[in-house]
Amino acid sequence: MNGVKPKKALGQHFLTDMSVARRIAATLDDAGTLPVLEIGPGTGVLTQYLLEGHADVKVVEIDTESVGYLKEHFPALDGRIIEGDFLRMDLDGLFGGGPFCLIGNYPYNISSQIFFRVLEAKDRIPLCSGMLQREVAERLAAKEGGRTRGILSVLLQAWYDVEYLFTVSESVFNPPPKVKSGVIRLRRNSRQSLPCDEALFRTVVKATFGQRRKTIRNSVRGLLPPGVPLPESPLLAMRPEQLSVEQFFELTALVEQARQPRD
Repeated sequence: MNGVKPKKALGQHFLTDMSVARRIAATLDDAGTLPVLEIGPGTGVLTQYLLEGHADVKVVEIDTESVGYLKEHFPALDGRIIEGDFLRMDLDGLFGGGPFCLIGNYPYNISSQIFFRVLEAKDRIPLCSGMLQREVAERLAAKEGGRTRGILSVLLQAWYDVEYLFTVSESVFNPPPKVKSGVIRLRRNSRQSLPCDEALFRTVVKATFGQRRKTIRNSVRGLLPPGVPLPESPLLAMRPEQLSVEQFFELTALVEQARQPRD
């Protein structure tokens, strides 16, 4: 496509439908004057609409062939193409260390890793949107009670309001993927800190979903010293996908209480 060959090793599926690209770009319409970083622009199908709507756009691209294409066809990106791996970037140095929005047609094979990086930079990324495999997008937006709810669902929703926006057909890509895609948007909520120990919260979430077929009582037992019981709570009889973010805060506090030294 346009002289750039999609590379399977990079998970590249180039979007070919301009109307879909325009809709994805519009997910940042309320970003105001915040700068924008696009991950994996490829041949610039999404980039062109971002440049129309935002004064300060940078892109990060790992594919040298795509970088060459962007430099040739998008002079407005002069000096704003970062050639490298987003997962290894120093995000603190972008845009003078200030906040920015993140967007992209995210490679399926690293989309979860991308959103773990978003969590690391949550105080710098107030708004994030983009397209990824539909099942993953649905999982990130899944509320309590949903069977698709998982670790990243809870960790993200502790800090962001997550919306599943729309589904995209396989037919609008080159090459077509074997699955449908979904577009989501994350807006940073007002929470500045958690009402429990943040590191322990992450540990509890990962431990419970690591044994999601078990009740909470059984899955968190390994987080306690031998012989130390958890305080009684209705939460302990539930399974992780049933818990809201607030209930995970409560569960973390219970674990923390049970781990306190006893006289």
